[in-house]
Amino acid sequence: MGGEVIYNRIAMLRAERGVSRRQLAEALGVHYQTVGYLERGEYSPSLHLAMRIAAYFEVAVEIVFATEPFPRIGSEN
Repeated sequence: MGGEVIYNRIAMLRAERGVSRRQLAEALGVHYQTVGYLERGEYSPSLHLAMRIAAYFEVAVEIVFATEPFPRIGSEN
């Protein structure tokens, strides 16, 4: 039971696209440290911010965020 933990793929999406934390933060209008907190799951975004992050990466919100841990890449059975 993880309670209110929200898992995310922000770091993976950033790496795929070659976007730094600072670049993402500037695009979203948040402090770059906030991006770090989000990535580590120390801070859950508001619905508005979650949707803006998904829009930034041009993917559906559920691609970026989930209530269950994402399966590890390559572990699809």
